[in-house]
Amino acid sequence: MKDYKYIFFDLDGTITDPGIGITNGVMYSLTYYGIPLPPREELYKFIGPPLMESYQNYYGFSKEKSVEALAVYREYYSEKGVHENELYPGIEELLIELKKAGKRIVLATSKPEYYAKIILEHFQLSQYFTFIGGSDMAETVRPGKADVIMYDLESCGITDLSEVVMIGDREHDVLGAKKAGIDSIGVLYGYGDRNELETAGADYIVEGIDDLKKILI
Repeated sequence: MKDYKYIFFDLDGTITDPGIGITNGVMYSLTYYGIPLPPREELYKFIGPPLMESYQNYYGFSKEKSVEALAVYREYYSEKGVHENELYPGIEELLIELKKAGKRIVLATSKPEYYAKIILEHFQLSQYFTFIGGSDMAETVRPGKADVIMYDLESCGITDLSEVVMIGDREHDVLGAKKAGIDSIGVLYGYGDRNELETAGADYIVEGIDDLKKILI
């Protein structure tokens, strides 16, 4: 097993459970367009991928309409949804142990950096991170996970890719890691499943945070 120096974490579905806030925001936007609301569980697929991509893939929105839908979503998310979020049990303890072990912890999220920083500050987790990377508010700069990972690599001056691993719960995390040339760990406590992570080609798949610890420390 490799001794990774740089630990890249996804945010939604990996560090925090954002299920209520994100789906409430999506419901708010669908109501705006007069679209009947499905059960909340059907909207969990919005958690992880860039939102503009999800509006296009799941509701057939044009790119222009997706831009508008994203703005409507954020009317809710900026005020309420960003706070409708919970830490996964044990994640802070893992971050503390990684820091003590001399690991460099980096955030790589498809969420806008602005919101990611608010969430990490809210949970008092920013202190553990060497760098926080995400997309811009319009999701046009660094729109994909690979773009965010490569941005983080460059910002941190990392050149030896064998020292880096990406941790996330969805295929986008795994595929983004592959494209950027780094290893990946898929976690099953988030919003993806084993089939999704295996199909994407995750190097490791773990059930919980204790299993992560065995790989990373």
